[in-house]
Amino acid sequence: MLAECLFGGIVAVLLWFLLSKKSKQRNAGSLAEIPDVLDASVDRGTDVIIVGAGVAGSALAYTLGKDGRRVHVIERDLSEPDRIVGELLQPGGYLKLIELGLDDCVEEIDAQRVLGYALFKDGKNTKLSYPLEKYHSDVAGRSFHNGRFIQRMREKAATLPNVRLEQGTVNALLEENGTVKGVAYKTRAGEELKAYAPLTIVCDGCFSNLRRSLCSPKVDVPSCFVGLVLENCELPFPNHGHVVLADPSPILFYPISSTEVRCLVDVPGQKVPSIANGEMADYLKTVVAPQIPKELYDSFIAAIDKGSMRTMPNKSMPANPHPTPGALLMGDAFNMRHPLTGGGMTVALADIVVLRNLFKPLRNLHDASALCKYLEAFYTLRKPVASTINTLAGALYKVFCASPDQARNEMRQACFDYLSLGGVCSTGPVALLSGLNPRPLSLVAHFFAVAIYGVGRLLVPFPSPKRLWIGARLISVSWHALVSLYVAYFAGIIFAAMPLITIKSLVSCLLSPRIRR
Repeated sequence: MLAECLFGGIVAVLLWFLLSKKSKQRNAGSLAEIPDVLDASVDRGTDVIIVGAGVAGSALAYTLGKDGRRVHVIERDLSEPDRIVGELLQPGGYLKLIELGLDDCVEEIDAQRVLGYALFKDGKNTKLSYPLEKYHSDVAGRSFHNGRFIQRMREKAATLPNVRLEQGTVNALLEENGTVKGVAYKTRAGEELKAYAPLTIVCDGCFSNLRRSLCSPKVDVPSCFVGLVLENCELPFPNHGHVVLADPSPILFYPISSTEVRCLVDVPGQKVPSIANGEMADYLKTVVAPQIPKELYDSFIAAIDKGSMRTMPNKSMPANPHPTPGALLMGDAFNMRHPLTGGGMTVALADIVVLRNLFKPLRNLHDASALCKYLEAFYTLRKPVASTINTLAGALYKVFCASPDQARNEMRQACFDYLSLGGVCSTGPVALLSGLNPRPLSLVAHFFAVAIYGVGRLLVPFPSPKRLWIGARLISVSWHALVSLYVAYFAGIIFAAMPLITIKSLVSCLLSPRIRR
């Protein structure tokens, strides 16, 4: 694959070099025509409109603004957000933050370094460290209050003179002949306005009201998180996230400040016990509390008694865009995965890096058809990283949940024992989870290894008929899951595995007669 990629890259460079002079000659005439055909109402002072200033929108505004784009960000509420998710940034995401020049946004917010995970199951535990040996000592995960992190990125984006942040609610995309020209929005004062730009990027989060115009959303809600904050308690493994493989589903703990620990209790299904009538407190005390580490028990009960519980649906939505001239979807508005692995911000930041690099040679955004080719290339180039992190999140959630199916429970135990082996059995999966090595084939290899390990556990020392039957069921469960992983793999990297297709698309963009380099 590497040889093919190198060959494809050399071909693309040669084609660009040989044809660039001819292309430039054609560009000179075309570029002179573009301003004359634009509608007079188009705001030539704005290159990009960004809808939403969360993690994706704020980071994107700073990135494009730093590259000289004139950016108009419209955010429904510019006050500090208060959420119970989006609080753990994996090391792979932190590396992207460094690449974008935003790593100082985790400073001065009491962010905590995260060095790995600790798994707990049936009174046993194992520590899984991130494989950070090859990186600078500053590289690690970071956990924090989501709102503080977002405010720091907003403030940094606002320091750029060509980035304008405005509080307002975007109601609709403005289209003309199938091309998005801008947005209609209501200002904080209630004034109805329209904003125009050659490119509109929708980053309005998991509750997006604009995504249906740009994709076919298939949103699944496998569970809900119940969030609490534990105060002044010590985690069993400092600077680590903690995952309790509880019944019926996982419980998460990780620090979000020097004095606070976030607890997220996963409740399967879309309906959770009522907080108002006390059902939730009773559920947490009777079902959940007995399963958590004893070091956290008293703080957990105190947090319940304090009554500051909140809930959040866990949404999963595969990326299924409608390539639309003049518009792009990003962040949770575009693609979501179960938040168990904390991969959402890593995917969003990786997407921004891909988009920035793709847009580097593109100076004129007003040619909608040529711009659309770049946007289609973005949807292709993001897939290997995004599909790996998304697939891992879904697979781990299913494996980590308890089940009445004995074969699935054997798979759960096999996964815990496999990770406890250490060496490549722990560093490989953790490198995937952390975004440090988001390779689809590595994911498939480790998943298959867990299944084989699980069957081996059942057959040693003596394969009884019952164990043989459970082993056969485990293979069946693993086979169906493995087929799903392969489907996700090929859907995610087919173009990356065939680079000439991507190269053809990119060369087509580079040689477009209406694009200035």
